Amino acid sequence: MTDLREDPYPDVHIGGGFSDPAGTPTAGPGSGRRGPGRRGGRILSAAVVATGLALVCHSFVPDAPGNLGSLLETALPWTGLTVPVLLLAALLRRSVPAVIAALLLGAVWSALFASVFLGGRGDAEPNMTVVTHNVNAANPDPGATARTLLAADPDLVALEEITDDALPAYRKVLDRRLTHSVRIGTVALWSRYPITESRRVTIDPGWSRSLRALVRGPKGPLAVYVVHLPSVRVGVSGFATARRDDALTALVRVLDHEQQKKVLLLGDLNGTTTDRRLAPLTSRLTPVKDKAGTGFGFSWPAAFPLARIDHILTRGILPTDAWTLPATGSDHRPIAAGLRA
Repeated sequence: MTDLREDPYPDVHIGGGFSDPAGTPTAGPGSGRRGPGRRGGRILSAAVVATGLALVCHSFVPDAPGNLGSLLETALPWTGLTVPVLLLAALLRRSVPAVIAALLLGAVWSALFASVFLGGRGDAEPNMTVVTHNVNAANPDPGATARTLLAADPDLVALEEITDDALPAYRKVLDRRLTHSVRIGTVALWSRYPITESRRVTIDPGWSRSLRALVRGPKGPLAVYVVHLPSVRVGVSGFATARRDDALTALVRVLDHEQQKKVLLLGDLNGTTTDRRLAPLTSRLTPVKDKAGTGFGFSWPAAFPLARIDHILTRGILPTDAWTLPATGSDHRPIAAGLRA
């Protein structure tokens, strides 16, 4: 006989929970508890959304305090590294929303930077090769550096951070093949073509670090600027760019009065073209790397390049190719471009 006082269903408890044989309660379908997988998926999705907002809305990030917006834009290409990391984490979590969000983030990043890889040279063939390099004032072997640059068979070579002591070593190598040259302050230009005039361009009152030369190119004259903008620093106060930005403003004023149709600017700009502070310059001249379709071409620091702060920009000249040369005794990598001038 069954004792009516005994529970006939000892493993069932009203209230939606279940017990294991040892009597430990476990969550049932209606318990309303959320497992760690679901919470992790939401955290991942939030991280993807935050990264996507930084990509799409970086121009709305204020510069104050510490030029944070400018610093974010300087490092903007590196946000692409978050895509495979977040996608892998989403797959491990088996979170469909996080996977979709990571794929959408990849699409956004590709839309922003595809032109760097997909720019086309079309059927144009270069008729001129140019090289620019911040050789570093403390370069231990200027002669070897010059030979590395000549290996690209350039028609123009622009150098920054030239010192009086190192100049003879550069001349000894470069003068043999590039017979026309001009040096003003810490910048210099060697050319296969005649340099018909040259002058200092004052962009930083305390330092002679830029020049303009008129070169008789393969298809007519072109104005060539060799420029070294002041350095920037990242410290406790933020991204210090004031001196560079002042020099950039002065350079843009000079370019606004340039009468030549063909303009070529080579040098160390101490900034990336994604940085909003360089927009006044990139709205007037086109960065070669954006049209050549050869990738970011990071140039600094030489041991492990993180940013392209050395640039070749043009107006009225068709870029056909761009690449980075092997490391030298400098803390920068040299960069080169093929042009149809």
